[in-house]
Parts: sequence; C-alpha cells; structure tokens
Amino acid sequence: MRSAGIVRIVVVLGSVASMVGCSQIDKLKARKAFKDANAAYQAQDYRKAVQLYQQVIATNPDEVRAYFYLANSYDQLYKSDRPDDPANRQNIEKAVNFYQTSAEKLVKADTPENKILERRSYEYLAAAYGEDRLNDAAKAEPIIQKMIQMEPTEPTNYIRLARLYEDAGVYDEAEAMYLRAREVKPTDPVVYTTLAAYYNRRGEFDKTIKALEERAAKEPNNPEAFHTIASYYWDETRNDPKLRDNEKRDYIQKGIQAADKAIQLKPDYVEAITFKGLLLRLQALVEKDPGKQKALLDEAKTLSDKANGLQQKKTSASN
Repeated sequence: MRSAGIVRIVVVLGSVASMVGCSQIDKLKARKAFKDANAAYQAQDYRKAVQLYQQVIATNPDEVRAYFYLANSYDQLYKSDRPDDPANRQNIEKAVNFYQTSAEKLVKADTPENKILERRSYEYLAAAYGEDRLNDAAKAEPIIQKMIQMEPTEPTNYIRLARLYEDAGVYDEAEAMYLRAREVKPTDPVVYTTLAAYYNRRGEFDKTIKALEERAAKEPNNPEAFHTIASYYWDETRNDPKLRDNEKRDYIQKGIQAADKAIQLKPDYVEAITFKGLLLRLQALVEKDPGKQKALLDEAKTLSDKANGLQQKKTSASN
C-alpha cells in the first residue's frame, strides 16, 4: 500500500514538473519571439511584427509590453488616405483594441519602461480617435480626461483636451483647458506659445500678444521669445486687411522693438535680423514720404545682407 502511495505522489510530482517545464519553455519561446518582433518593428516591417507579437501573446500572455507594440504595429499599418477600405479600417480598430488592452494590463506598471508604455497606450488610443483615423471625439474625450487624472500637473494633456474641444467648435471649453495648462505649469514656455497660437487662430490678436509677452517675461534672456513676438506683429500687419495705417505703424514699431531685443540678446540671430528687415519693408509701404521710404528700404537691405552673410558663415562652419 505504501508503494502504491509513493507511486501516486511521484506521478503527481512528475506532472507538476512537466507543467513547470512547459511554462519555462513557453516563456523562452515568447522571449525569442519578442526579440524577433522587436527587430521587425525597428525595421518597420509591421506585418511581420504583428504576427510575431501575436505569437508572443499566445505563448506568454503576461508579456505586457507586447500588447502595446502589437497595437502600434496595427496603427502603423493604417493608411489615413484609405478610410473606406474595410481591411485598412480593421487595422486601426485592432490598434484601438490592443491599446485598450495594453493600458489595462499596464495599470500596475512597476518599471519606468512599463509606466511609459502605459502613458503612451492612452496617448495613442486618444490619437486613434482623431480626425485622421476614427474621427470620434466623444470617445477620445474620456481617454484624455483619464490621462489628466493620471498626471494632473502635466500640461500636455490639458492641451490635448483643449485641441479636441477647439476642433469640435466648443471654444469656451477649449480656452479653459489652454488656460489650465498654463496654470499647472507656468514655467513652461510651451503653454504660452500654445495659448497664443489658439488666440491667433481665433482672431484675438491682443490676447495673442499678451500670452507671448507673458512668456517673454518668464524668459527675459531668451532671444527666441522676443523674436516670436516680432514675427507675430509682422504676420498680423501683413495679413489683416482691417488694420488702419496708424495701427500698422504701431504694430510695426512694437515688432521692431521686439526684434531689437532679440538681437541685443543674440547679435548673430539670423532670424531676428531677417524679420527686423521685413518689418522695415512693411513700414516703407505705410510711409508716404519717399525719402523716408528709401531710408527704410536701404536699412532693410543692409539687414538682409547681414543675415545672409551670417547664414553663409554658419553653413561653412557646419560643413
């Protein structure tokens, strides 16, 4: 009787050992497939990558990274110029499904790499509902709101939601989110330039300049901040047909002042020198005195020659 019991124990232990052995073999196979899949992904052979990532998941469902890369491989296969092709549409629909699965499986991410993949799963899932893909803002909105909950001090997510609202024509909500982005990270110059671009698209030039000046106040030693102000004054003066001559003169002078500040901070700033010359040419169009016009155009040419000379030096130095 004892021997029979021992046999039964040995059989059971043997079965357990066999199961463990299969599990390890599966993991080894999955690891090999994951390596091959990553190589195909890096080579942009996304069809092959899809097959290999599917093999990884089938062999080892706990390889959570594979879900994100499988989703992104399908995403890469989608062609936005063929939205009515059923096979093409399946690619983005499969991408959405696997992005969602990836996000769910990575919710308890315990490594920096996996935390990044969790965030990207939500980012790319929201993008998949964008205008050039599934075009479903209603489904994108809760995803971006989830991203905001995950990272409440990250301005990028508020900007994403703001753009979603702007594209949908919900402008009060869009402005609120752009302002919220500035509020959560007032030291980030991007929140000011993004807010300025929004106001400029809405035709609110005073608010555009205010946002840019706030950015420049945060970065008083950054010549690009002042050059950006100059470029906006140039663009508005050139393109707004409603401006009267006195308004044009005011904008031109303010643009030149901003360009001068940029050049003061960086004397070889080619772009700022170029835009000052462009502003002077605009001023020549507004002036009525031929002598003043000539003086302005001569100064603009001098600046243009200087900018070209500096650019040639930079090009020669880089070669």
